[in-house]
This record gives sequence, structure tokens and C-alpha cells, in this order.
Amino acid sequence: MVRDFSLFTSPGMQRMPNGDPHAAVACVHDAPPIFYSPNNTRDGRGTWVITRAKDQRRVLQDTATFSSHRSIFASALGENWPMIPLELDPPAHGVFRSLLNPLFSPKRVMVLEPVIRERAITLIDRILAPSTSCDVMKNFAFPFAVSIFLGFLGLSDKELDTFVGWGRDLLHGENVKRTAAALAILGFIDELAAMRRKEPAGDFMSFAVGAQVNGRPLTDEEVRGIGVLLFVAGLDTVATAIGFDLAHLARNLKDQQLLRSEPDRIGLASEELLRAYSTVQMIRVATKDIDFDGAPIRKGDYISCATMIANRDPEEFECPNTIDLAREDNRHTAFAHGPHRCLGSHLARREIVIGLEEWLSRIPDFRIKEGTAPITFGGHVFGIENLILEWS
Repeated sequence: MVRDFSLFTSPGMQRMPNGDPHAAVACVHDAPPIFYSPNNTRDGRGTWVITRAKDQRRVLQDTATFSSHRSIFASALGENWPMIPLELDPPAHGVFRSLLNPLFSPKRVMVLEPVIRERAITLIDRILAPSTSCDVMKNFAFPFAVSIFLGFLGLSDKELDTFVGWGRDLLHGENVKRTAAALAILGFIDELAAMRRKEPAGDFMSFAVGAQVNGRPLTDEEVRGIGVLLFVAGLDTVATAIGFDLAHLARNLKDQQLLRSEPDRIGLASEELLRAYSTVQMIRVATKDIDFDGAPIRKGDYISCATMIANRDPEEFECPNTIDLAREDNRHTAFAHGPHRCLGSHLARREIVIGLEEWLSRIPDFRIKEGTAPITFGGHVFGIENLILEWS
């Protein structure tokens, strides 16, 4: 049941021009539905790899057997505290999820929509004024997605480049850079929490330091766990999704024209693009010995539920490697599944849809600039480093 596979080192996972890590990883569906990979984490640990979407849902739903507490961030510092609520298991998870859910509800996101759209328009108009070409990741995707999230947290975007750099080093950097980024983020969150305790500002961190659970204020570690999760979550994944989406549309002009001529399709199309270009691997930790369809999982083993694998499952999706922008009944797991499903999914979806709507309505027919090639890579979080587009 052991297979030479890794989201970090297998063919197609390295940084490369015009790479397609999602197509490369889909090859695991030729293998058994569960196997052991001896090296499938950033720090070189082995994981069981669950390939079928229905089996990943079993794992993600069973929080008693598969814990979400892996200390993904804290481990970079040699510590073991959880990001909250992502790395809490029930019943504590439910307590904090109930506290935070109203801040990320569809109703709350609707209130934010005018601000999100204005930000997209401002950035695109700034690109259009002097040029017929740009690096989408540098000039649009990251400034757009990250500034929206910083605004949500009550932070200005003056240090946006610094924050994006921390996120890049934390999620994609080598160990030394990862630890340095984690320390920088931790120091920033702790300092911000201290400031908001002294002078509340009506923003998210002010809410966190003033909140109560079970009739008591949050501890410093709980405030830190919440602040770090939300800060890190907003630095990379939405921008990366927009990058992969625009790269697809630049290469597939029929799809670009379809969404340009029929913008009402963008919402449905964005779900298909989320499925086809999912970016996150979720790790669970076995809480006890268990036989999982013949696999002898032992207490403490890591279990990989990679969204980019589940969302290319031929048992779940007809022609999974075909990007069909009209695909319906799209049960993708780009935002995970079960109790730990992404808290910010409603906000992320609206950012992606609005970003595509405004880009397609303002930028003429675009393509990848001749002589350039987007650099993509695999890993714990898949990414696209650059995307140079041009139009006339």
C-alpha cells in the first residue's frame, strides 16, 4: 500500500513554466483509493493519501476518529497551539464556530459587496490607463484579494507587499523562511491585539479581544489562534484562485468569450474553476487505530485529503480533467467538507466572482503575453507565481 508519490516532489509538482500541477496530480486515480506516501508534508512526514471524494468526505466528517488539530502554523515555531476554529475538534470547535459564523455569513458578505467591487474596478482601471499588459498576480490578484481581507480585519493595505511576502514564505518557503514568516505574523497579531484592547476600533480584532465564549473572555492564546488563522487565510488562496482562473481563460478563448458575452454564467463557471484548480491539501490526524478499507491506519498517523485530488475523481465527476464551465451539480470540496468547511467561503466566492466580472467587463480579449510563461507549483498549497497577460 506504499506508493512513491508526493504533492511536493512528484513529477509536475516542482516550479516550472507552463506547468499543470492539477493535471499531474490527477494520475493518482490510477492507483488504489488509499495508499501510503512516505514523504507528503512540508517537513517530510508520511501520510495516508485518500484519493476518492466520497472517502475524503468520510474522513472530514468523522471528527472523532480524524482530528483537525495538527498545529500547521505553530509547528513552524516548534509549538503546539491551534489556529481557531480550524484546528479545534468538537465540541470546542462548535463553540468558536458559532461565535465567528455571523461575521462571515452571506448577509454580511452582501454588505461588503460594494466595497469589493469598487476595489476591483479601481485596480483594473489603474492597470488599463498606462498599458496593454500586466502581471495579473502582482497588479491585480494579490492587491485585490489581500486588500479586501485586510480591510475586513480593520487593517490598511499600506503594508500589503510585506504581508503577502510573509504569506508566501509561510506557505511556500523553505523552513528558515517559514519560521521567520511565522514569527513576523505572530508578532504582528499579538501587537494588534494589544492595541485593540487599549483602543477598540470596531474591526475584527476589536471583536475578538472583546468576545466571550462560555461566559468568559477569550484567552490570549485563543485571540492569537483566531487572528493568525484569519490573517494567513486571506493572504494567498483567493488570489491564487483568480490567477488560475484567468490563466485558464487566457488559454481557452472560447470560454473567455462565453463569459464575456454571457456574464450571468460567471457564478456557475467559477464553481467549475474552483473544482478544477483547487489548491489546498487538508491533513487530519488519526485519534486511534483504525482499519480504513483495508488500510491499517494507526493512532497519530497523518491522513491527506487533498482537494486537488478529490476534485479530479472520475467516480465523482464525469470527464474530471475537462473544464466544463456549464457543469452543474458540482459537489466539489475546494472549501473542504464537514464541520471544518472553510469559514470564509462565502466571502472568497464573492471575491472571485466579482474579480472575474470586472476583469472581463473592462479588459479586452486577453491572452498570455508572447515570450512569457506562468510558473506554477505544487505543495501543501498549489500556486501560480506570475501571469503576464496582454491585450490590444
